[in-house]
Amino acid sequence: MFKRNIGGGDAVVRVLAAAILFALALLYHQTWGLIGVVPLVTGVVGLCPLYSVLGIRTTMAPKAAAHA
Repeated sequence: MFKRNIGGGDAVVRVLAAAILFALALLYHQTWGLIGVVPLVTGVVGLCPLYSVLGIRTTMAPKAAAHA
């Protein structure tokens, strides 16, 4: 149905951002840090709906098969 549009580096940054938001939310006892769910889910799943709408892909392009 949907193809991955988030590459490995982008996914790592999103998961780290989520971890920081969760840590700050716990540290300051705030619920706003729960917004970290968004980068966590998109980073783990590898699909960002906004990227799909904008036509952005951070994945590597598939390599063309070499002809013999």
